[in-house]
Amino acid sequence: MRTLAPLGRRTTEIVARNEYGPYVVLTAADDGPAPDPGQFYMLTAAERWGGGEDERPFLPRAFSVMRARDGLLDFLLEDVGPGTRRLAELDRGDEICLLGPLGQGFTQPRDGRRPVLVGGGVGIAPLVIWGDNLDDPTTLLGFRDADHAEGAALIPEAGVITDEDGFVTDLLRDELPGHVEVYACGPPAMLDAVAAICAEHGVPGQLAMESGMACGFGACFGCVVPTKDGYVRLCVDGPVIHL
Repeated sequence: MRTLAPLGRRTTEIVARNEYGPYVVLTAADDGPAPDPGQFYMLTAAERWGGGEDERPFLPRAFSVMRARDGLLDFLLEDVGPGTRRLAELDRGDEICLLGPLGQGFTQPRDGRRPVLVGGGVGIAPLVIWGDNLDDPTTLLGFRDADHAEGAALIPEAGVITDEDGFVTDLLRDELPGHVEVYACGPPAMLDAVAAICAEHGVPGQLAMESGMACGFGACFGCVVPTKDGYVRLCVDGPVIHL
């Protein structure tokens, strides 16, 4: 059973900001329920949440929780557009609005299988908290270049590769076949490759997928994606989808 979010957005304070290459980790205070690994939050800056001359408001942005402890939540961001740029500008003492935790998270490996975690880019976020909840997982991370690979410091024990040297799916193939269950989050092309490799070797997997979201709780149908079981809304039926 998933953890359910309190009704409505709540405003809280950023208590820390750290950079890892182009990535920013924001730590927010929160008195809500502890999230399950793989769940997400809808985030907005409390002040100046808009762009352009008329400051038109941006839609909230969905972010997997990277780590949760003692009333604190960590989120991993990258400035890839006006909405994420505004969030990445936030610093200690600024206020942020959040709604969550939302969605369906990861589940424990089946049949005593060994967990193999595969992350790409900013998609490493939910694997950090999931790895904290597993016994001795194997973690494989891929980044586009050495600058982005600074994010690997968030999971020091992980195997790391950059696009100059190959792809993280190359590392995954080295772990298969075997009595494993694969957990992955990253760009769509990476997730498609992971799904194909899992099918090729007959191993189960769980993919934390991404899609544009406007609400986060199933009302707008903006995050509908096709799966082997038909179309689903990632915000309520995911973001973790079982292969």
